[in-house]
Order: sequence, then structure tokens, then C-alpha cells
Amino acid sequence: MELRELRYFVAVAEELHFGKAAQRLGMAQPPLSRAINRLEQRLGTALLERTSRKVTLTVAGGVLLDEGRAILGAVTAAERRTRRAATAHPGIVLAAKSGTGGELLTKLLDAYAAESGAVTVELLLCEAHQHQLLLQDGQADAALLHLPFDSAAGLDTETLCTEGQVAILPASHPLASRSHIRMADVTTLPELPMARWPDPSGSYPEGPGAEVRNLTQLFQLVALSRTTVVVPESSGADLRRDLAAVPVLDAPPVTTAIAWPPHSRLRAVAELVRVATLL
Repeated sequence: MELRELRYFVAVAEELHFGKAAQRLGMAQPPLSRAINRLEQRLGTALLERTSRKVTLTVAGGVLLDEGRAILGAVTAAERRTRRAATAHPGIVLAAKSGTGGELLTKLLDAYAAESGAVTVELLLCEAHQHQLLLQDGQADAALLHLPFDSAAGLDTETLCTEGQVAILPASHPLASRSHIRMADVTTLPELPMARWPDPSGSYPEGPGAEVRNLTQLFQLVALSRTTVVVPESSGADLRRDLAAVPVLDAPPVTTAIAWPPHSRLRAVAELVRVATLL
């Protein structure tokens, strides 16, 4: 199987439309269809179910889509990391969700910078569920995850710390003055529906709460009394004055972990992980 064929198949499998896939690939539709037919013949199985109205994946096609994404991501990652290594001062990239990490992130960067032989660490701020893609395609070399909210599937990880959660409320709200609350208190507020985060596909669950992608946007909406949210304690540190963080006693704990691709052989990443586990 050639990488070109794999790219063709992944495009069709993701678009589920030959015309859109051809446009995405910058080619005509007939040669794309012929390439997919040849790939199916070579593998001896149907990858796609085609009708006049739609295209769907077979079970085998679903397997190849998952494997193909991983392979293409690894190739892209290898290209990016090779180019980065060829620069005058190669460094590594650490991904973290915007507004998270706080004191831990500062400690990690300072502690690593003090190590002999430390390289430059570029901080890549991202949104929910972007970590895996950034690591898979080489845009990032390591990432800080919050489990169980972030997926660590296919990644190597080391646990750094575990913490409780807090509800972020407008400072003027009656619950904001309490020493603690429970999940039932915050999830049943009709005037402050829970914020909705996107799933890995980018889709939002149904509900009345605001659609959010990062903490900066979220905190602005909470301050305007449009929504509320339960987040790790560290995310509620150093809040703006019009917000309050109230501990939620029965919220599940959140574990912060550092993650990296299992095939990584970068010494700087190994050193960053080692320093992180010593904090």
C-alpha cells in the first residue's frame, strides 16, 4: 500500500463523499474512484459501501481509517520533527489547554530550564481535545492532560498530581458565598445551565448551556451569568473579581498527567518528563 493511496482513502472515509474528497485532495473524481477500487482489490475486501445517495464505511474500512490516520500522522510528525531538528537551535513543544496548568506549568518550565542541557520549550496553547492530534502529527512533542476529560489513548503518560474540582459562579450568585456545594446544587440551576464542551469530533452534546472551547471564553460567559462549569481546582486559581470558585465535594477527582507519543525518542522529552515527575 502506498502513502498516496492511504491519503486518498482517508480523505474519502472522512468526507464520505467522493466529490468532496476529490476537491479536498485537489484532483478529479474519476482517478480518485479508480484508486480506491484498486486499493480494495489489492486488499481483497470492500472498504466503502456506495449507493447513489451516500457512501458509508464497512467494518474493514473503519479499521483502515483508524490505522491510516495513525500512519499518516506519524509520517507528518516525522517530517516536522526532522525539520525542527535541522534548525540552528532545535527545541521541543509542550501543548497545554489555554488557562490550565497554572502553578504546575510554571514550576515545570522553570525546573526544566534549570537542568543542564535543557533546550528551549515552546508552549503551544490549545483548546479541548486537540492534544492527541497535536502529538500525533508532530505539532507538539508532549502535552499536559486532565484525566478523565482528555483522552490518553495511544499515548504514554506519567501522573503528576490529582486534585478536586470547583464550580465557577458569578461572584453575586447566592451559592458563591458557600464554603462548599455538591454536584446536584450546580447542575440544577435553571438560570445557570452547565457549559457544554465539544467532544473529540468537534460536536457539542445537546443542552441549554453555552458552547465553549476554552477557559477564557468560558469565564467571560460565567461572569455574564450565562452559564456555569465545574473545573479542576487549579483552573479556579487567580480568578477575576466578578467570579467565585466553590469546592464541589462529590465531583470526581481530576488527574493531571504529562503525555507523549510512544514512539518518541527525543532525549529532551524524556528529560522534561523526568523533571515533571519530580515536582
